[in-house]
Amino acid sequence: MVDLGLFLTATIWGLNFSVVKAVLREVEPLAFNALRFICAALAVWVLLRVQGRRLIPVRKDWGKVLVLGVFGHVTFQIFFIFGLDATLTGNAALLLSTSPVWVLVLSLSLGRERFSLGIVVGAMATLAGMVILVTGGSGELGGMRLGDLLVLGAAVSWAVYTVFSQRMTRRRGVLEMTAWTLWAGMPFIVVLGIPDLVRTDWAAVSVGAWLGIAYAGVFAIGIAYLLWYRGVRVLGQSRTSVYQNLVPVIALISAWLWLAETPTPQQLLGAGVILSGVVVARRARH
Repeated sequence: MVDLGLFLTATIWGLNFSVVKAVLREVEPLAFNALRFICAALAVWVLLRVQGRRLIPVRKDWGKVLVLGVFGHVTFQIFFIFGLDATLTGNAALLLSTSPVWVLVLSLSLGRERFSLGIVVGAMATLAGMVILVTGGSGELGGMRLGDLLVLGAAVSWAVYTVFSQRMTRRRGVLEMTAWTLWAGMPFIVVLGIPDLVRTDWAAVSVGAWLGIAYAGVFAIGIAYLLWYRGVRVLGQSRTSVYQNLVPVIALISAWLWLAETPTPQQLLGAGVILSGVVVARRARH
């Protein structure tokens, strides 16, 4: 049942790329983020309440939580949402999947990770796959979309958040840190979204778009995080992390079937090289 829950989590996250892409056809990115974060904030609040966990961090952690919230949610979300809006769904999913590699590279550069040839090989393979992916196989940087660069920025931003939150997360708990940093970042996200929220003709927004906003907040963050952390607790981080490799695959398939984004040979080749690099780097670490 735990493995089934993790597969469901990977499916939720994989489908989320297409869901967000579809909603952005009707709702401006910053308005979408503002509404989604409100849904997500309520979802994680319910999770903490149901599990009897601490709702507010201790006072000495407030500053750290605020800074991590800006990096892990505000910066990440701005890069991600505008990047996804400006590139292919499959590209966004694949580039975001490189985040674990940047975590290892950053940890290595800070002396928090031992040098490993496998990590270096994995990082180099990931970079090669990204070049293939974003240049469309042309070998020219002119083939790169601005959206690709923004999503890559989101992956690096998430890596920074992950590395600098590790020690605090071990002390306070993963779900608690996720909730606290999300709540810390939410006011910035909502304020940034106010102009677009005011300009949007909400009467013209379809029911499907509203369902997509709820899905991106409640399912992709609330329910998926609950299933994911249950997997980490029962199976351990190493076995659980394997399921993350399914996310870009599911995203590619759903974008193909739902949004008619047919994968190109270069995209599939880049996907294979990127995922291979991520797997090699992770295996080297463990």
